[in-house]
Amino acid sequence: MKVLSEERKYSAQDFERLPEGPPYYQLINGELIKNPTPEVIHQKVAGRLLYLLHKLEKETKISTAIHLIDLYLDEKNVFQLDIAVLLKEGKAKVEEKGIFGPPDVVVEILSPSTAYYDLIVKKAGVKEYWLLDPNRKTFEIYKNTEEGFKLTSQAREKGKVFSEILGLEIDLKDIYEGGI
Repeated sequence: MKVLSEERKYSAQDFERLPEGPPYYQLINGELIKNPTPEVIHQKVAGRLLYLLHKLEKETKISTAIHLIDLYLDEKNVFQLDIAVLLKEGKAKVEEKGIFGPPDVVVEILSPSTAYYDLIVKKAGVKEYWLLDPNRKTFEIYKNTEEGFKLTSQAREKGKVFSEILGLEIDLKDIYEGGI
């Protein structure tokens, strides 16, 4: 990940003037951060998980599950999420530019270049935070509690995880099978 300028602080309006598509950027504390295009394994894992979430959309309380979308938190923070899940009764709003307000579930798939931001800064206000590591074949689900984020479900290489918010059990073989 590359910081474009250490001297100037940027705003959400500056962020919106960037061209669409690769290279991808995030606005973190007023700094434009350039992200490389995700690796193939990252994209495959995201696609498999998104497929499961889209199937669930038709049957449950999920309003929408969106891949690679910008989350506008404030004037100095616009994050690019791997997957955002919004519930029908949730507070976040989807607009043409992105999501405004915290989604109910944020899914981040670790990449070497974005791991710091995925682990530290993208949890603001979400009910559940899912963290997947394709290289280690792990899947962790954290629930936002009064004491902070608590690990509620995890699996490595095989097994299942359970999302309390969505009432969904996910088998790791459905996410990690097939390699790249």
